[in-house]
Amino acid sequence: MRKVFNQQRYAEMKKDGKKMKALVLLSGGVDSTTCLGLAVDRHGSENVTALSIAYGQKHLKEIEAAQKITEYYKVEWTHLDLKKIFEYSDSTLMAHSKNEIPKESYAKQLEQLDGKPVSTYVPFRNGLFLSCAASIALSKGCSLIYYGPHRDDAAGNAYPDCSDAFNEAMNQAIFIGSGEQLKVEAPFIAMTKAQVVKTGLDLNVPYALTWSCYEGTDKPCGQCGTCLDRIAAFEKNGVRDPLMD
Repeated sequence: MRKVFNQQRYAEMKKDGKKMKALVLLSGGVDSTTCLGLAVDRHGSENVTALSIAYGQKHLKEIEAAQKITEYYKVEWTHLDLKKIFEYSDSTLMAHSKNEIPKESYAKQLEQLDGKPVSTYVPFRNGLFLSCAASIALSKGCSLIYYGPHRDDAAGNAYPDCSDAFNEAMNQAIFIGSGEQLKVEAPFIAMTKAQVVKTGLDLNVPYALTWSCYEGTDKPCGQCGTCLDRIAAFEKNGVRDPLMD
């Protein structure tokens, strides 16, 4: 008989009342840092490990940001390099790509793509990241993996590996493949980015330490899709993005 996700079995994992150990995928940006803040709030810094992954992107400022954020939260930090896997990708995020990163909103980009992902989509990146995280999480005795996809990233198929359907499929695969020991938590999957920022502001997340821009300049460019989304998310909460001061 084919196994399906067993919510009751997962509930039994928490019956003893102990705080569960969690591994958080941490890019160093707004969403993943909010995810880390939430995990620390729920489980305590002593029960949280952060995993940051380099994949051959144009710059490593987000990895440097991730390290500073883990120092702020006093959590264990693990760093992994997967750039060999992505060396065939021509995503505009990749250091070897000759194509320019678009300087416009995701909505504008999608108007020209006929349902295809945006050019900054890295092929099945979240699938690979979650698979690696599952192996490390099991080895470290974790019961949970946190990562931070949200509704805006999945909209219009911009990043298909941020969708609710993708998350459910990966959650089930990891739960089954781990012998029902490990579950994926995507707490922002139904939220907008503005709602993610609202959650982080309530948790006093150190957004001044984060980095989201696709460029590796001294200050965010303010023009790429992720910069525009980030700035708008802070504005919708009545505050200014601390990196734009």
